[in-house]
Amino acid sequence: MQGLVTVFGGSGFVGSQVVRALAKSGYRVRVAVRQPNLAYRMRMLGDVGQIEVIQANVRNAPSVARALEGAEAAVNLVGVLWESGRQQFQSLHAMGAKTVAEQAAAAGVKRLVQVSAIGADADSDAKYARTKAEGEAAVRAAFPTATIVRPSIVFGQDDKFFNKFGQMAASAPALPLVGGGATKFQPVFVGDVAAAIAKIIATPGAEGQTFELGGPTVYTFKELLELVLTETGRARVLAPLPWPLAGLVGKLGDIQASILPLDPPLTTDQVALLKAGDNVVAPGAKGLADLGVIPTAVEAVVPSYLYRYRKGGQYAPTPAGAF
Repeated sequence: MQGLVTVFGGSGFVGSQVVRALAKSGYRVRVAVRQPNLAYRMRMLGDVGQIEVIQANVRNAPSVARALEGAEAAVNLVGVLWESGRQQFQSLHAMGAKTVAEQAAAAGVKRLVQVSAIGADADSDAKYARTKAEGEAAVRAAFPTATIVRPSIVFGQDDKFFNKFGQMAASAPALPLVGGGATKFQPVFVGDVAAAIAKIIATPGAEGQTFELGGPTVYTFKELLELVLTETGRARVLAPLPWPLAGLVGKLGDIQASILPLDPPLTTDQVALLKAGDNVVAPGAKGLADLGVIPTAVEAVVPSYLYRYRKGGQYAPTPAGAF
């Protein structure tokens, strides 16, 4: 069995797949999470004794230091899609990333992978993108050989994109085309992101580099919603939502996120992200191919879980035109 890798945020949607990929590659894995009692199933992703779960909070430096004891590598996946309570963009994406990098350097960790996002930009109007960029800069300053990974929207069984709109298609009369639906995305499969991170940990030469991860196809927001409707067998109106109106809906989402433990349909920051431009791999950027990972198509995976939003669920006939 190979050395120890500490994975911060390892019990989340992407993190659990990263833990699985590292365990499969033979590493011992320490899953560092805020609430270990909710992550007990993580141990079942590897052999007996291969995976341990430990309490750590990236807002607390001593807990981060403890989680890194004896580790030869670390992966930081901690992040949120919207702010709620103490889970704020600045404290997690920027200061949290800084803390992990500083403590990793002090602990003598050899490799660090910081998971950011395509669109990270210090000058962005979106706090999500700004704080992701701040986190990248802080990591580079504290741990110059760190590898930055920037995925586009990540899809898979428990994703927050296709599942959100699949649920909306099942219950709402229309789906919103924010800003007209022209924003472009390059969805990347969660298993491919996990494989890429495992390759970065195992492969010399990735130190200090930045990889942008996207799938094989670029879609507009409208095309992705059309795919959702096809796979769920739902006839719904795609209603254009102009930017000013989207901003109002986003404000309502901000209020919901601040007072209720429910996923908001849209936030003002997400509106700003959509308005900022396309979420695709930059020309010439290193990506999955450079890591030897063949990208998985959306159409090969999404039907395997969107069926739950059809009338009749798993017993419903496959809708005409579905993949």
